[in-house]
Amino acid sequence: MAGLVILRQRPGTAKGVIFITLEDETGTVNVIVWRKLFEHSRRAVTSARLLRVTGTLQRAEGVTHVIAQNIEDISPMLDHLLTPVLPLSTDDKTRYG
Repeated sequence: MAGLVILRQRPGTAKGVIFITLEDETGTVNVIVWRKLFEHSRRAVTSARLLRVTGTLQRAEGVTHVIAQNIEDISPMLDHLLTPVLPLSTDDKTRYG
C-alpha cells in the first residue's frame, strides 16, 4: 500500500500503537503500527507525507486495515508530481494561464 498521510494518531490508551490513515486514488486505508516497528521507523512514521507500507491486509465491513510490517518514506516522489512532464505550448499557456 502507498498513499498520502492524512492522519496520525497515538492514543494514550493504545499502549504504544500508532494509527495512520493513508489516502490514494482508490480511497483510504488504516495502518496499524506496533511499538517495535515504530521505534525502528520513527522518522518515517512521524514526518513522512507519502508512505509505502507492507504488511497484512485485513478487510471487514467496508474498512481496510494494514498491520504494518515495513514502512518506507517515499515523500521525495511527490516532487515528481509537481514537475510538468512536458512544457506547455503557447496555446496551452493562453488556455490554462
